[in-house]
Parts: sequence; structure tokens; C-alpha cells
Amino acid sequence: MAGSELKADLWITEYMTPWDIYAHGATEILAFQKTAFQEMYIVQSGSYGKGLILDGKWQSSTEDEFLYHEALVHPAMIAHQAPKKVLILGGGEGATSREVLRWNTVETVKMVDIDGEVVEACKQHLPEMHAGAFDDPRHEVVIGDALDILDNSSQTWDIVISDLSDPIEEGPSFKLFTKEFYEKVNRVLAPDGKFVLQAGPVASPYIAIHARLVNTLKTVFRDNVSYTTFVPTYGEPWSLTLSSHTPIDTRPEPAEIDRLLQEKTTGGLSLIDGTTYLGLLQTPAYVRRAIAQHQEIYTLSEPPKFFGKGVTAQNQS
Repeated sequence: MAGSELKADLWITEYMTPWDIYAHGATEILAFQKTAFQEMYIVQSGSYGKGLILDGKWQSSTEDEFLYHEALVHPAMIAHQAPKKVLILGGGEGATSREVLRWNTVETVKMVDIDGEVVEACKQHLPEMHAGAFDDPRHEVVIGDALDILDNSSQTWDIVISDLSDPIEEGPSFKLFTKEFYEKVNRVLAPDGKFVLQAGPVASPYIAIHARLVNTLKTVFRDNVSYTTFVPTYGEPWSLTLSSHTPIDTRPEPAEIDRLLQEKTTGGLSLIDGTTYLGLLQTPAYVRRAIAQHQEIYTLSEPPKFFGKGVTAQNQS
């Protein structure tokens, strides 16, 4: 194309649909490993800093991950007001833990990730993301299956965050987006606790999957809010859900939220403040319509499965 100059010879190409791809040029592979569960790359990208790719799907990058991780963590923390015990399912980069640990009310964080090799690689190569969270005395890492932890835990949690990789059929997570899984989460959630789910893209090709996830959550939790953030490296708007058995105030006063954050966090937030929080909780009209339309729920016998993986290819030109 006239006027274009490609500056990368290595490309991470993610298959979005059978007709669409999104490619990121990388300048260096920092780590590669086929673990027992998935294929992992950590790369230096040309535009967005270091990136983590699992099973060909872009997970996060150092330049724009705050748009995801702050949106994932803080709405639940704000809605609770004073969380003490937080359980993170997934979260290998440590960035979810980093955001949770900003809260001075937090006493205990348990991060459960099935893939210890990914966690170790992130510790080594992505210090910009975890920012020392793994060394915080409040923080515990458990390498294991989230289902086992939920089945065997006698502890209850103020916040449970599901920061799991997308439910592609070949990956380790597709069973963890079902009614049965949410029932297990509910068992360990405190009565006034909040559950957060990374709930996939809400671009048109995937909106029905998100809608069905929300309706699945409705079978377990009383109050559920779908909200959206845009992360450039994902190439499409990304959704999260906030679930609770107590009402979630979706029209908070921004000044009150700013005061709460000033009082109870260490600050340093780039995305979230009172105004942003208010805006996040306003579910877009097309998403609300899809939730009303696609009423089917996901179960272990019929879990959601996202399309495809991706490839890493060398430019031969």
C-alpha cells in the first residue's frame, strides 16, 4: 500500500474470526515455552512495549494493560468499599494483584494460576506489570486448578476476580465460564462479596457469547452489571461483569468515589476515577439488547468456545 513502511520482520497474528486477523509487529522474542497447558510467548512489540501471548491470543502489554487491569479490579473494590480478602483466579502477569494491593484495606490476596511456568516467566520478564506484587507479604501464589481451590476452600472472600484466559477449546479455561463454575464461586463469596469476570469481546461477532455469559451469571447472582473497556492491543471492545447479591449502585456520585479512592488506595491510577467509574457502569444499548435477546446459558455440557488461536510468523520479504 502506498505510503506504508513495515518495520517488523516478526508478526504475532491473532485470528479474530474466520475472516479477520489482527497482527502486532514484534522486534524480539523474550521467552517462548510450550507448557503443559498452553503455548506462551513474551515479546517486545514495536508499539506497545512487552506483550504476553497465550495460545496465540494477546493477553496484555506493558503500554496499555492498565486499561484492562484497572477496569477489571477497581469497580468491584469500589462497590465493596472496604475489601479485606481477595481471591484472583488466573492473573499470571501479576498486574491484577498489583491493582488489588493498591487498596490499604486489603489484608490477604490469593492468586491461583494453573500454569506455574507462565507465572515464573512473567516474574522474570514483566516486572513493569507486577511491580513487585509477588513480594508483597499480603500476597500468596498458588499454582493449581481454580476448580480445586473453589471445591476445597473453607474460606470466604470479599472479592473474587476471574482473570482467566479466553475459553478457546484447546486452552485450559473454557470450562470455567459456566453455571457450575459460578455456583462454586458463589459458595466461597462473602454475603456482601463481589464477583468480577473477564467476559470476552463485545464486538458484533462475539456479542451473543457475552450476552449468554451475563444470563448465565443471572442464574447465580442477584445483581449483575456488564461493562466495557477498550484496550488497543485487543483490537476490539472488551467486556467485564460485576456480580453481587447486594445492590450495585450504577449511578454513584463521582466526587464521593474520588474521596474513597484518595482515602483507601495508594493512588497512581491512570484510568479509574469517580467520573470514569460512573461511565463504566452504563452498559451500552447494543449490549443491553443482546442480553435481552440471547437468553441461553452456558453449562459444562455446553460451554462457550471462542474462535481460534494465532500464529507467530517471520516476514520473508
